Amino acid sequence: MKKLFLLPLCLFALMACDDAKKAEERAQHERDSLMQVIDEKDVELNEIMGSINEVQEGFRLINEAEGRITVANGNPEAASSREVIRENMQFIQQTMKENRDKIAQLREKLKSTTVNVEKLTKTIENLNKQLEAQNQRIQELEATLAEKDLLLVEQSEQISSLNENVSALTADNEQKQETIQAQDKDLHSAWFVFGTKAELKEQKILQKGDVLRSGDFNKDYFTKIDIRIDKEIKLYSKSAEILTSHPSGSYNLFKDSKGQYILKITDPTKFWSASKYLVIQVK
Repeated sequence: MKKLFLLPLCLFALMACDDAKKAEERAQHERDSLMQVIDEKDVELNEIMGSINEVQEGFRLINEAEGRITVANGNPEAASSREVIRENMQFIQQTMKENRDKIAQLREKLKSTTVNVEKLTKTIENLNKQLEAQNQRIQELEATLAEKDLLLVEQSEQISSLNENVSALTADNEQKQETIQAQDKDLHSAWFVFGTKAELKEQKILQKGDVLRSGDFNKDYFTKIDIRIDKEIKLYSKSAEILTSHPSGSYNLFKDSKGQYILKITDPTKFWSASKYLVIQVK
């Protein structure tokens, strides 16, 4: 009888232990599920916060690039400054695009998350406002740079035009100077020749006893001189006769140590006033 009584008690005890074990397993499973949810939310939150931090870091880098552009813009004529401005504008545009994409991704994440959605929404909206404000500043900066570039182009064109004018004036002045010098040289140029009677006739300088009677004499036979410089002419002859007309008192004919004549012009202006051609017959 006792055995029959103990058997149900044992069965009841076994059933109670089994129920307790199952209850503990269910509790453990619930705890594990809860921890998994918490871990997943932590990962999700960390990803969101990481993206927010990346956007804020992008804003900081953009601000630094703006500062470098402002400094370089103080000397826009320098090639190095223009390169700094170009590189930093490219960097700003790329970083702005990345920030805009990240903010869009954050908005998408909020649609499927329950992690403090209201607070994160406000944070993302503030980031978007910063992005728009920064975008406005960049547009104003680009407009300022474009205006300055246009001004530099206009100044460059003006400088180029001025340089062309200066070059033209310089060339014109050089041409005028050359003309003046040529005229001055011609004004102070004279031509002389000495030769025997036969030589002068042969060159048609002396014709029928007249000197330079016609214009067909050989001009190449004459030697060109500058009357301001050339004031003595060696004739290499012991006999000399001036055939052209030159005022007396404006020259001297004298002999050197070898007895050969030298013509010395003492008053060039007066001597050449009658004729710029001098013909001397020698033997």
